[in-house]
Amino acid sequence: MVKKELIVSAIENGTVIDHIVSSEVFRVMRLLNLEKCEETVYMGSNLESQKLGKKGIIKVANRFFAPEEINKIALVSPNATIIEIRNFEVTKKTKVELPQTVKGIVKCMNPNCITNHEVIETNFTVVQNPDVKLKCHFCEKFTTKENMEFL
Repeated sequence: MVKKELIVSAIENGTVIDHIVSSEVFRVMRLLNLEKCEETVYMGSNLESQKLGKKGIIKVANRFFAPEEINKIALVSPNATIIEIRNFEVTKKTKVELPQTVKGIVKCMNPNCITNHEVIETNFTVVQNPDVKLKCHFCEKFTTKENMEFL
């Protein structure tokens, strides 16, 4: 039996987001606005993983992500790993970490919350028990991972 593998080109400079929950790969692509990226973007979903069973991966040439963008990744895929590549070498590899608080990147799902009626930056406490939830600082309602709407 001949073993077949898909070979994907290495990137000279850029970021690899590995160990994404397979069902969240396209969401991460949208959150990072990668569908409009003019650089090379490789994406794989439902790839074999010893850690997760199945995983997703995204490689983006010539792009490095800001802390707010990494927080978005952590909220939808808390086991993801960020790998920075420079001159074809891994220069930094970090597991995303859930922040303790999230400000101004997620909308409160409570239609009566003041943040949905006034110009006030949203502010949430991040709770993981066992799934990620956000508790609004203003109305104290919870937003779950499934209904998080990013601003």
